[in-house]
Amino acid sequence: MARGDNVFLTGATGFVGSHILRELLAAGYAVRALARTPLSGPGDFTFVRGDLRDVGAFAHALNGCRYLIHCAALYSFAPRDRVEIARVNVDGTASLLAAAHLAGIERAVLTSSSATEGHAESGYHRSKLEQERVAFASRVPVVALLPTAPVGPGDRKPTPTGKLILDFMRGQIVAKAPGHGGMNLVAVEDVARAHVTALKSGRIGERYLIGGENLTMDEIWQMLSEITGRPMPRWRAPYALALTAAYVDELRCVFTGATPAVPLEGVKLSRERMYADSSRAHDALGYTPTPVRAALERAVEWFRVTLSGVEG
Repeated sequence: MARGDNVFLTGATGFVGSHILRELLAAGYAVRALARTPLSGPGDFTFVRGDLRDVGAFAHALNGCRYLIHCAALYSFAPRDRVEIARVNVDGTASLLAAAHLAGIERAVLTSSSATEGHAESGYHRSKLEQERVAFASRVPVVALLPTAPVGPGDRKPTPTGKLILDFMRGQIVAKAPGHGGMNLVAVEDVARAHVTALKSGRIGERYLIGGENLTMDEIWQMLSEITGRPMPRWRAPYALALTAAYVDELRCVFTGATPAVPLEGVKLSRERMYADSSRAHDALGYTPTPVRAALERAVEWFRVTLSGVEG
């Protein structure tokens, strides 16, 4: 039984982390949730104020916990954030797991990324690959989960995938992707449940891809068109034009410190099919994804209710 087992959760205010918190509480775990600012949630848990850049300030809160789920990460396309991405995602993970070892944590579940399987071109994705390396080199038994692109309600920041949904709802997607690529989308609730299952069922040292459905970008736009009532874009942006715009935008951001409007990484990946196979997670964790269309519907409805000025 989970009841009575203490879990230390990082990233509890994030998109995936907030859903993991909900699933942990539903399973009966006692949760200590790390965040930089106070948070409210769907049940009774202990808030721990802290930042991965200063693990020593909250390390004492790990004492008495049996498990750790490390979901916190810094994600940004902005050139200004590249140093901080490595500091949080790599150095912060190393410090956290060192503290977890001293606290007697029995097992840690690490939230990595499916991009570490071959699409690690950006600073963020390289940091997740390095994060895995320092985690598996630590003295804490680690299981790594590699989600693809989660979609669903509660994407407050939003994530890059959530921004695509929001931009489509606002009528800001006027052209099809410049390539003929695709990606794997997964319901965020499925990702959260997989983390809770991995606490007991994941094999130490293993990496599990957590995906949903492999879809071309055109199929994603078509699905969103049907859900929102927005027309499907007809024109396809030429790759060379999109790549030039992305390089110009990257240069602008280097000099101004702004966040890219045309992320270079996104354009480069637009011609790739970033698909995933979750059969290993199915065999080991009993993982079975739910329909992505329903998750997109929940995401669209959440954006409609939560954010003002959103149509579709």
